[in-house]
Amino acid sequence: MQLPFVMILVIMQMKVPSEKRKELFQAISSLLSPIRTAEGCLRCDFFHSMEDDQVLCLIAEWDSRKNLEKNRNSEWFSVMRGALHLLEEPCEIISCRRLPLGGI
Repeated sequence: MQLPFVMILVIMQMKVPSEKRKELFQAISSLLSPIRTAEGCLRCDFFHSMEDDQVLCLIAEWDSRKNLEKNRNSEWFSVMRGALHLLEEPCEIISCRRLPLGGI
C-alpha cells in the first residue's frame, strides 16, 4: 500500500506526575479506538518513555490537514483536552508533513 503524499504526523509528548500517570494512561488508552477509526487517521499509537517514567507520547498519522482539523471538534478530542489537565507541564505537540522523495 502506498502512503498518501500529504501525510500529517502529530506527536504529543506529555509529562505527567507519578500519582496521575495511571489516570492519564487509562484516559488516553480509552481514546485509541475512536482516534484510530476517525476519518483520515492512518495510525495512532501510545508510548511510554524508556528514560523517564513520567513521559508518555501519543503519535498519530493523518491523511490530510483537513481531516485532522475536522476531528478537533470530535467528542474524543474534547475528552483528550480534558485529560491534559493531569499533566505536570503543558503538552508538547509537534506536527510534521511528509516530504516528497525528491526533498523540499
